[in-house]
Amino acid sequence: MATVVAQSHFIFGLRTGVRNNLCFVDEQTVVFPGGNSCVCFNTVQRCQRFIPGSENSQGMRALAISANRRYLAVAECGGNATVTVFDLQHEQGRKRKVLTAGDVLVQEFVCVAFSPDSKYLIGQTGGPDGTLVFWLWEKQKVLATVKTGNSVTQVSFSPHDNTRLCVSGFGVFKLLRYSEGALKQSRTAKVEAVNFLCHAWVTEERVIAGTDAGRLLVFESGNLRREINVATEAAQEQCDIRPVEMKKITDADVGEGPRITAILSYSKGFACSLGPGTVCLFEKSEEDGYRRSREIRIPAEPCSNELTSAECQEIHTMCINPAEETLAVSTDRGQLYSFSLSSVAFNKEEHFEFLSQSFHSQSITGLSVCIRKPLVATSSLDHSVRIWNYETKLLELSKEFQEEAHSVALHPTGLFILVGFSDKLRLMNLLIDDIRTIKEFTVRCCRECAFSHGGHMFAADNGNVIHLYSVTSFENILNLKGHNGKVRGIEWSLDDTRLVSCGMDGAVYEWNTQTGKRESESVLKSCSYTDVAFSSDCRTMLAVGTDLTLKEIQDCQVLREVPANGVAHTAVAVSHSGRVVFTGTSSGTVRAIKYPLPIQKEWITYQAHCGPVTKMVTTFDDQFLLTVSEDGCLLMWKVIDKEGRGLKSNRQIIHTEEILITKSDLEEKTQNMLELKMRLNELQMENEYQLRLKDMNYKEKMKELSDKFTQQIESLNTMLQAMKAEMDKQAHKHQESSAEATVKHSMELKDLEVSYSQKLIVEYERNQDLQHESQRMQEEYEKQLRAAEESKIQSLEQLTQLSEAKLQEKTQLLGQCQDDAQQQVREFKEMMRQVEEDEESKIHDIQIHYEQKLHTEKETNTNLKGETGVMTQKFHSLQRQVDDRCTDIKQLKQERQRLLGLVRSLESDIEDLKRQISGHEKTNQDKDQTISTSKKKNQELEKLKFVLDFQFSELKKQTEPQQDQINEKKEHIHQLEEQLLLTDKSNTQLTLSVSELGLRLRTRNQEMHKEMLKVKDLETHLQRLKSDLHECVSFIQDPRKLKESVQTIYTRYVPQTDEVKKSSDDEDVQRTVVRDHQVVITRLRTRLARSAEEHERAYVKIMREKGTLITEINELRKELHMARTQLRDQTAQLAALDRSDRFL
Repeated sequence: MATVVAQSHFIFGLRTGVRNNLCFVDEQTVVFPGGNSCVCFNTVQRCQRFIPGSENSQGMRALAISANRRYLAVAECGGNATVTVFDLQHEQGRKRKVLTAGDVLVQEFVCVAFSPDSKYLIGQTGGPDGTLVFWLWEKQKVLATVKTGNSVTQVSFSPHDNTRLCVSGFGVFKLLRYSEGALKQSRTAKVEAVNFLCHAWVTEERVIAGTDAGRLLVFESGNLRREINVATEAAQEQCDIRPVEMKKITDADVGEGPRITAILSYSKGFACSLGPGTVCLFEKSEEDGYRRSREIRIPAEPCSNELTSAECQEIHTMCINPAEETLAVSTDRGQLYSFSLSSVAFNKEEHFEFLSQSFHSQSITGLSVCIRKPLVATSSLDHSVRIWNYETKLLELSKEFQEEAHSVALHPTGLFILVGFSDKLRLMNLLIDDIRTIKEFTVRCCRECAFSHGGHMFAADNGNVIHLYSVTSFENILNLKGHNGKVRGIEWSLDDTRLVSCGMDGAVYEWNTQTGKRESESVLKSCSYTDVAFSSDCRTMLAVGTDLTLKEIQDCQVLREVPANGVAHTAVAVSHSGRVVFTGTSSGTVRAIKYPLPIQKEWITYQAHCGPVTKMVTTFDDQFLLTVSEDGCLLMWKVIDKEGRGLKSNRQIIHTEEILITKSDLEEKTQNMLELKMRLNELQMENEYQLRLKDMNYKEKMKELSDKFTQQIESLNTMLQAMKAEMDKQAHKHQESSAEATVKHSMELKDLEVSYSQKLIVEYERNQDLQHESQRMQEEYEKQLRAAEESKIQSLEQLTQLSEAKLQEKTQLLGQCQDDAQQQVREFKEMMRQVEEDEESKIHDIQIHYEQKLHTEKETNTNLKGETGVMTQKFHSLQRQVDDRCTDIKQLKQERQRLLGLVRSLESDIEDLKRQISGHEKTNQDKDQTISTSKKKNQELEKLKFVLDFQFSELKKQTEPQQDQINEKKEHIHQLEEQLLLTDKSNTQLTLSVSELGLRLRTRNQEMHKEMLKVKDLETHLQRLKSDLHECVSFIQDPRKLKESVQTIYTRYVPQTDEVKKSSDDEDVQRTVVRDHQVVITRLRTRLARSAEEHERAYVKIMREKGTLITEINELRKELHMARTQLRDQTAQLAALDRSDRFL
């Protein structure tokens, strides 16, 4: 097996024709089909993860993501279509289950959908017998199937019920329900002539569907309720909502509007596509309708032409991230766009942005890489040429033309590009933001073109002729003729002395580029070659074609042939290390074959594209393999060994960053830079002025705040003194009242002790009497228990004797009854025999009697039919009278109900009055209880009085030492204020010194800037000299041109040597001056930093001390407040005690 492995790294392209081909996995990751894989693309980190498709599949048809965004269902077509469920939480997208339609062979699944709980999966098959298949996918079990026809285009689950489904398509709109193991149709709207393109569930019962005639129809429970008119102007805030009658819906009466191809519901409403390149957002309104809130359009590409404008793209799929902040869409031309819903709409016109970058929308025909830059060029049938960067994974340049681009080739420097069109071959410059034509060559339908490795020549085919042109003089050097069919492949050797070509005529030719002669040839007329390549040492050639083999050719002979196992090779590429050969097949796969080629069939196959591989190439450092296909995708492969390391290359390639730019563009940019610099200087001056003003304002505010705080401190001190005087007065009053209260309480306590001692003696005597009575009652109870036990034993003995006697009597009676029953059975059988004989005779007589009676009944029946006609008329008249009577009865019943309501209301009023009366009685009882409780509380308050007196005395002792602390803090505050004034003065001096130093710095910076400009000029001068020397090296083989180029370089650069020396001396002097300035500046900056740090430290110290003082003052305030509240509570308690004493 090959020791070199290719690993999927990045893909540029989207596969169209897949239903629901864009889904959000999380806030930053989307899933979309690219080539023959599903790609998980992280939009922030710009990395991709690949989930490869099945080997035997013929392509994807539909995607679906579960509601919890964990599982991805991929529907693939083939001999027997399958639906594969992948686990997205696994790093490599682990395959969970593979589902089929059971015993029925199905070619494809048109669409699939997950249930809201992610347990069930629904799939719609294609073909004439379209069937809806309902799976319990984790068990791979088909629960139900139902035929729906071949016109269904979308199926979906209700987001609130995993058993309800909606099916829509051309002339179809059905609601189904899964119950009792089958899918049953619940509602069907008559929509025979309406083509439903999409639908979405908005609520549990409401579904909104879009048609190809531009109609938005609202269905509730399967019935059409109304239509949202989307043809109104964007300026209208409320969309027209028209009621629709419940009859057959057709588009005949409605004019053609914009096709509604996608609908997406979210929490605020829904979004739908209204024609090419337009998405409208509808939000819910108060009248149960919808209001058009925003309109988003796909912007026109600046490089596109009118024929393939981006605005004409039709939106196929829409999705929204879980946070409902980003809306992403995919179009029919394979483009991905996104829009941030959280952005505020400043302008009326809002536009999408590319989700990653723009892709090719049709088959890619050309592919080329260069040596000096990490660039890839592609051409496509969508009239565009694109330049990609395979290191940054970005699109560098893109341009669309009027004609189809059939081939492309990058110059080794990466500064020029060769593009083959149907009428001309164009050599163009790759500028910083454009691709501009330098020269046009009259080479029609150029399918293959390639630059030489030295970049001095290029080859281009014209039918069966290969033209060689000079890049410098644009002259046609040679014409290589020999092919009888169209040329399909061209490649240069490493030394550019040879060129190999292959064609549809089955010929592989090796040409000498100096003489134009064929050095070797290999012709196989039964094979039509599609691609050819040199081996890494350029000794052999590798060719692929329609004979399903890979051939290695040397010296007009086929050395080895590797069969392709029934699949045709379409492209070939050889690694520069010579270890591996890559081939692309017509089925879209890529094969890695060990080199030298093996005798047996040994290779590694990779799932790559969904169409034939058109071109493939390896980068010059052997790090990447690039493949393109008819599916419009560019796929990058990381080339590594089995241990995961990159291949080591013998060449050391250094990528340059030079770009081309025209003089006019450069002048415009320099002018813009100068204007921006002027604007920046003005803004800096304005900012400095604003900062100074702010400093002045802040200083004034600081002074005002300090004055306010000093005033507040003084007012608080006066308040403290007044509070102290009040406290002294209240303390004196409290002492007097407490002395009086203690005398009263002592007298009351003595009286209570005497009364309670007498009560205790009486209660003790009562307790002894009760104990004597309880002992006597216990003795009597024991005597009664003994007597009851003796009577119980006697009664049990009597009952047992009676029951035994009764048992004997019953057994005798049972024997007699059994004998009587046997005798009765014998008599009954005899009677039955006699009765049967009598009944047979009676039945014969009755049969004759009833036949006569039937004849008479038929005659009477005819007479009765005539009478019934008369009776029916009478019955109808009586029925009308009965209806009239019924209406009268209904009126009387209504009157009766009204009267009953009045009676009930009067009864409720009576009950309310009764409740009020009972409530008043309860309140009287509660008042009696409150009086008794208040008396008890009065006694408790008297006890608390003594405790409060003790606490008051302790608080008084605590407040005396705190007064001394307050005086000390006042003196400390006065000292800090003096320090603040000193720091303010030092700050003003420092600001003046800082402004002076800033002016010096600006002047030094200007001088430095001038010196740097001079250095840059010298560097550009050196770069020009290097580029001229590089051009001179290309003329090594031509001595005459080499001599001329050396003379021009000498005349151009030798006279300026003395000036360069002078400039170098000047540079040394300037460097010393700059160093001195920098030393001075650093010293000044250190001084500034030190002074600023000291100022900040002093300021922080002052602020901390201020904070501590403020906290202490606040604590003192709290203590004062607590003392006041305690005093108020004590005075209130004393007043309550006085009142209770008076009441007593």
